[in-house]
Amino acid sequence: AAVRATVRRSRATLMHAPHPIDVAAKASGEPTFREVGVGPWEEAHPGEPRPTDVQYDPQLLDEGDRRNVLDRYRYWSVAAIKADLDARGRHDFEVAVENWTHDFNIGSMVRTANAFQARRVHIVGPHKWNRKGALMTELYQHVENHPSIAQLVECWHNRIAGEIAAARAEAGAAAFHAHEAAVHGDTAVVAAATAQVDAAEARIRELEASRVIAMDIIPGAVPMETYRFPKRCLMLFGAEGPGLSEKVLELADDVVYISQFGSVRSINAGAAAAVSMHAWIAQHAAIRG
Repeated sequence: AAVRATVRRSRATLMHAPHPIDVAAKASGEPTFREVGVGPWEEAHPGEPRPTDVQYDPQLLDEGDRRNVLDRYRYWSVAAIKADLDARGRHDFEVAVENWTHDFNIGSMVRTANAFQARRVHIVGPHKWNRKGALMTELYQHVENHPSIAQLVECWHNRIAGEIAAARAEAGAAAFHAHEAAVHGDTAVVAAATAQVDAAEARIRELEASRVIAMDIIPGAVPMETYRFPKRCLMLFGAEGPGLSEKVLELADDVVYISQFGSVRSINAGAAAAVSMHAWIAQHAAIRG
């Protein structure tokens, strides 16, 4: 009996003995994390006058701002941040996510769309979606809900047609002003109006080249690494597991996949969305130093 008790104690000691890595990690003194955000204004900026500009949120000034936002937006209200992002100009790609399975990845896709300044985010299917991974970034985005892929694609094509019509009207008006200025010999106005015509016509070409792009790894898809994303496009993403629905593949202009080299058939849906959006950024975005 004594021997058995000794064996049991030895086994218990072995079972509960900390792993050497755990012991070394605890002894390392790491980690030391950086402070996220800022405290109340009076604490973070002692002696400085409290801001009164309209973009500042009085509650955040009182309590501090620990949100996941750029430092330039500290203490700003949600509405002010969203308006500033609009004023700075959002990028020309849009993203749509199928929500048939209430996929937990949707939140991370919305967060990535915010990071890369997508023009709009579309949720297809049930109105409620899993916001957990978004970390409230949906508040700064233009999010639209659609009952079906067919309705989304029709809406998007109609919007593109409207933008083309507006650009043509702008080009026509600028051309008229250029002609009038030429009659009166006003070369400065002619140059400015001609530049407006050129810009509008370039925009028309971009809009006419717009595409609906399904992101999935299926037979017949083209590799992202050799694909040239159109500047104006709608990227469609599916749920973890089933991928995109048949209707998406039917309505898409192109199907694009991310090249992979391991044994897994596909990568996480949220990761795939991030890779896809960044591919557009690498081809089209103006990178600021």
